[in-house]
Amino acid sequence: MRFPRRSGILLHPTSLPGPHGSGDLGDEAHAFVDWLAGAGQSLWQVLPLGGLGPGNSPYMSSSAFAGNVLMIDLRELQRRGWLSEAEIAPVEGLDPRRVNFAAMVSFRMQRLALAAARFAQRASAEERADLAAFEREHTDWLPDYALFMALAEHHGWRDWCEWPDGLAQRTPPALQRAREAHRERIAFWTFCQWRFFRQWAALRAHAHSRGVHIVGDMPIFVAYQSADVWARPELFELDAAGRPTVIAGVPPDAFSATGQRWGNPLYRWSAHAQGGYAWWIERVRRSVELVEIVRIDHFRGFAAHWEIPANEPTAVKGHWEPGPGEALFRAIADTLGPLPIIAEDLGVITPDVDALRHAFDFPGMRILQFAWGEGIAAERRFQPHRHEADTVVYTGTHDNDTSVGWWASADEATRHHLREYLATDGRAIHWDMIRMACASVADTAIYPLQDVMGLGGEGRMNFPGQGEGWWAWRFDWNQVPQDAPARLRRMAELYERLPPQTG
Repeated sequence: MRFPRRSGILLHPTSLPGPHGSGDLGDEAHAFVDWLAGAGQSLWQVLPLGGLGPGNSPYMSSSAFAGNVLMIDLRELQRRGWLSEAEIAPVEGLDPRRVNFAAMVSFRMQRLALAAARFAQRASAEERADLAAFEREHTDWLPDYALFMALAEHHGWRDWCEWPDGLAQRTPPALQRAREAHRERIAFWTFCQWRFFRQWAALRAHAHSRGVHIVGDMPIFVAYQSADVWARPELFELDAAGRPTVIAGVPPDAFSATGQRWGNPLYRWSAHAQGGYAWWIERVRRSVELVEIVRIDHFRGFAAHWEIPANEPTAVKGHWEPGPGEALFRAIADTLGPLPIIAEDLGVITPDVDALRHAFDFPGMRILQFAWGEGIAAERRFQPHRHEADTVVYTGTHDNDTSVGWWASADEATRHHLREYLATDGRAIHWDMIRMACASVADTAIYPLQDVMGLGGEGRMNFPGQGEGWWAWRFDWNQVPQDAPARLRRMAELYERLPPQTG
């Protein structure tokens, strides 16, 4: 699907300012939408909106369908009378510049529990009816998710295959006993999802009113310790005890000499095919209900994925296995019609991956940082003069260093190549890269906010292959150059990326 010519900013909501330890869906998110509109940007790209997994990664959520409860705006709960002003006052340990996950999670979860209890005590008839309507809207995943979360908490977050009394096997008597024993906590997790989805809907409506569309991010794989794998084990490559036999990752590459061992269970694609890919169809349906465009992470895994024996400590001894290919996306298209999907076609891209992307007219991705220096023959597709219209160009992604940080660590061959290509001295490399992306023939251009701010490596969001210490970056408005909106708007005007309603 071809997209209109436009541009936008990559920023995860957790990186927004705010007093409660991380960004959320509240006032600052609405203010960021206004900032985007003023800067002539019509796209806001976010990372996956699900809960956090190991290493605080949003790519290892406990559900492929649920929202991250840590993004719930506590101020909205206070306005509804479920929290007091004193209870949402910041406490020691909440860092305005980085997410202190230990302090933030404790603070927010305590307040969510208070709000849920007070809702149960004093909610209006209208509020109770709205919650009931929400539950009816999400019966395909919400009951399993809420029960899974209640049980995971109760059992100290041990792997679900170690749960006792028939819970791992999901025998009906065991599940019924669990629903009765954990009724209050199930209600808590249901309440949290209700508020997340309602707050997200309000934010998205505000974005629409300002001409801003949201680009979401859907990981190809799900976490083992998730409601999805527990509820539908037959769809994953598990042994008789419920443990993964093979896991996901990627082979050795520029990021890691031993590859990346992600640890997600791999899909049993034969079972998905037998079921008409119903689980995937529902997953995509739910995704496009939340956002206007869906970026599918690790798209190449649908053509072939790197399969690692679960007992291997690294990804080195993995091998390629075929994925579902066109059959999956044909089933999705037959049910849902043509969809606004971006295919993350990075990594080891073979002709079958390109063929799969082109078969469904999914735009691919072009990363400017990958285009320069020695060895560029293999990465010529990333050079701007080789871009194609049906692509999305980025200065860098959440997995890259910032443009300033990348330039600072680049070798001389890379710097020389880019100096010649752009006729630049590199002193404002972040704006050089943004301008290069904006001028590209690619229909869509996306810039991380860190590049607009001119940040160095301190602004990096993630480093692939490193399991700890990332996803914590936040900004404050006084760090954003005051002339940035005008510069972005002027570029969007020059290179014909202004949205129609503001151009």
